[in-house]
Amino acid sequence: MDYGLLTLALAALAAGFVDSIVGGGGLILVPALFSAFPTTPPATLFGTNKGGAIWGTSAAMLSFLRRVRIPWSTVLPAALAAFVGSFFGALAISHVESGDFRKALPFILTIVLVYTFWRKDLGHHHKPHLTGRTETVLAVIGGGVIGFYDGFFGPGTGNFLVFLFVRGFGYDFLHATASAKVVNVACNLAALILFAAKGHVMWPYAALIAVSNITGSVLGTRLAMRRGTHFVRWMFLAIVALLIAKTAWDAFFGAVAR
Repeated sequence: MDYGLLTLALAALAAGFVDSIVGGGGLILVPALFSAFPTTPPATLFGTNKGGAIWGTSAAMLSFLRRVRIPWSTVLPAALAAFVGSFFGALAISHVESGDFRKALPFILTIVLVYTFWRKDLGHHHKPHLTGRTETVLAVIGGGVIGFYDGFFGPGTGNFLVFLFVRGFGYDFLHATASAKVVNVACNLAALILFAAKGHVMWPYAALIAVSNITGSVLGTRLAMRRGTHFVRWMFLAIVALLIAKTAWDAFFGAVAR
């Protein structure tokens, strides 16, 4: 038995489970890939991650679509902007050093964590408060910026999207997570197109990740739907806290993969 592949499959399953609820699956899957393939170029590992994880994210998106009413007037412009932003972010990473982003990320995530924890009612009630042009402009700007960040750097993209829909548009955590999945699929697709075009996807391993990731995503989505907004909020806080610890360690103490 190849225990390296077994570990990778289990990591992909856990990543799909976590990512389907609040985002942050990359916190588990990307380090597992670097551990399993220590001599493989980082771009190929990120491409393989996208090639597998996009299927789990898509499975979670479809599960939410069957159960949660998606506000397309907001989500569609955000997804389109995120697709474009992610593509150009992936192009930019080959020319610009992302070290400053690594060092800033833990502090940005800490602000998100403290704000969400302090505002006890944030995300508990689904009360969209934007319409018309204001709604579209925020969706395009927010989706485009986070999409660019996803292509350029990546960690915490799902969490930033959830926070955007909760704080920016007034969604509860359940609707925000469902909406974030649509935008996240667009981000992953754009980056995957670029990585695949440059030959940076190990497709057999991406297929293994896809199967495990889909399984975890289906389980996570069902749990989120059953437990509701309160559960998703606390999962969001827990994953953001772990992401702060991981990104802080990578930025200031450890070797950073990307």
